[in-house]
Amino acid sequence: MTVISFAQLCLATMIMGIYIFNIKIGNSPFLLVRQMPAFADAPIFQRPDYLLSVPQMHDGQGLNALLQNYWMVIHPPILFLGFASTIVPFAFAIAGLWKKEYGSWTKTALPWTLFSACILGTGIMMGAAWAYESLSFGGYWAWDPVENASLVPWLVLIAGLHTLVIYNSTGHSLRATYLFLILEFILVLYSTFLTRSGILGDTSVHAFVDSGMNTQLILFIVVFLVPALILLIREYKKIPHITKEENTYSREFWMFIGSLVIFLSSIFIIIATSLPVINIITGKKWTTGDDAEFSYNRIEIFIAIILGALTAITQYLKYKQTTKDFFIKKIWLPTLIALILSILYSVFGGIHYDKYGTGYLAAIHLGLFCAIYSVVANCSYIWIGLKGKLKAAGASVAHVGFGLMLVGILISSSKKQVLSYNTTGININFTPESKQNPLENITLLKNVQTDMGKYWATYLGNDSVNEAHTATYFHIRMQKKDGGEEFDLYPFLIKATKGQEGFAFNPSKHHYWDKDIFSYVSAIDKGGENDTSSFKSYTVAVNDTVFYSKGYIVLDKVIVNPNNEKYHFTSKDTALMAAVTVVGRDSIRYHASPLLYIKNNESHFIIDTVFAQNLAIGFGSVSDNHKIELRIKESDNMVPFIALKVFEFPHINILWIGVLVMIAGFIMSIVRRVRTLMVAA
Repeated sequence: MTVISFAQLCLATMIMGIYIFNIKIGNSPFLLVRQMPAFADAPIFQRPDYLLSVPQMHDGQGLNALLQNYWMVIHPPILFLGFASTIVPFAFAIAGLWKKEYGSWTKTALPWTLFSACILGTGIMMGAAWAYESLSFGGYWAWDPVENASLVPWLVLIAGLHTLVIYNSTGHSLRATYLFLILEFILVLYSTFLTRSGILGDTSVHAFVDSGMNTQLILFIVVFLVPALILLIREYKKIPHITKEENTYSREFWMFIGSLVIFLSSIFIIIATSLPVINIITGKKWTTGDDAEFSYNRIEIFIAIILGALTAITQYLKYKQTTKDFFIKKIWLPTLIALILSILYSVFGGIHYDKYGTGYLAAIHLGLFCAIYSVVANCSYIWIGLKGKLKAAGASVAHVGFGLMLVGILISSSKKQVLSYNTTGININFTPESKQNPLENITLLKNVQTDMGKYWATYLGNDSVNEAHTATYFHIRMQKKDGGEEFDLYPFLIKATKGQEGFAFNPSKHHYWDKDIFSYVSAIDKGGENDTSSFKSYTVAVNDTVFYSKGYIVLDKVIVNPNNEKYHFTSKDTALMAAVTVVGRDSIRYHASPLLYIKNNESHFIIDTVFAQNLAIGFGSVSDNHKIELRIKESDNMVPFIALKVFEFPHINILWIGVLVMIAGFIMSIVRRVRTLMVAA
């Protein structure tokens, strides 16, 4: 309780917002904007009626556009509950060293450690779900520094959880447990510094700007890290340990190896994430390279292989000693089943990931086997090793969930396809900052059905769905070419708030049981806003031809009082429609139907457009010699269009199912450990 109370004291200083000898202590969350030094002299605050003069002042500007998502109601509280809960295992470890009760606390701390790992892991994956729902990088994880800042403490906590279980069962790995449970909380504090100091401002899309408390944040780390290290170093030799090495055919040996692999993975991730800090200290300019995703994945794929294999085989080993015959007898069938399933999927599953060469593809196939192996072996262990006793199967269920997550990650990333390859010949000049490949963004002209591989895509229009006109939805009709179903996508833009300019792109998804179609608008052009071109008049008869810059136009016929899908007139009306065929230079034919009609003794003209050719065609008048006036306008700025990015994520639901199963396994383990403590008490 001393450790937790001291942490509360430190946190309280963060929100004091007072000056002591001209040194600022914390930032008050109750400080008004007009009271902040940076804004005190702003012209708006010189007016006594400033609250009434600017409408936005009444209720504020609202959340940042990217945060206006239901996941943001639940993701941050769960994540920060996970961060806060990491102090409990840390406090147990510090108290054990401080009071020299080195191992008496471990059984009591185990449910708390499970709780912290469960909540923090849930918060992280809620963040992944938010990214998948709201962000336009096309996925659920981007190795963003802020993402990593939450992942690394969780990884170290998981390593500490496993060594804690080892110690409670065998007496081994207590020293490692102390190290991991101390570091997991220190890394939470360090992650706070990374995200709140402004250091990650140039490398992360959702880091905070400098809060003016960098010194205080560093001191926050120091006041916990230094005493913890002093205690650990001073008491290290007194911490109970078994000098006899673990048998290689024992469960604790491979659990420790797995914990060590997780810890090494966390070190790699935190070093790469901390490059901005390292660069400030060393004066260097180290980076993870242009392809940050690959710089992490080329290491983490091998971490996944090792952990998948270890979670599959370790539970079939007994603590302290296992005979080879017993182990082989139990493990051979799950191994064979996993091998057959993985080979079948590798051969017939259509994995064709060749972005980083054949070596990386081989690693994906091996990783897929280990992930499937983890699922099959742990499911089998519940029945073989635990005799179907689900109450004791929390660890196995969590490992099944972890294996399913690996399967979902590997399949969805390796088979992820870009569907929106641009075949229109109309390319968008994206800025380098957008990191968009023009060839992967199809240009859709309004109301023009466009070839998109195995789909036809049609941009039908857009609409604002709220009174403030802050959200604009784009209606995209998707139709399978093989005569299959049609479905609609509604990617949308949210107008930026908080003084930012432009819009935030939000994706839309169409869910199947085995895949997701993921789309977002990457560029828009409303067309016509700066159009200065004018109509040209041509007098033509039926079957006459008029040439324009990209092809020619033929007047097929003139229809009196047309009654069709587009127009509805009767014999009592006075209307003429020109049926026109437009032939482009690529010989593709388009049809247009400009109209002239008389109503209330006034002439009315309906212009028809051929967006694919940048044409507007009007019916001008009728001459005495059976000829009509066609009015034609060409304009590159006339056509409304959007650029659309579309992905296909195969078997993405396996990932989300795996998350739920893993959480269920954690909860089962927590319940079992709490009941065990209650019985012992």
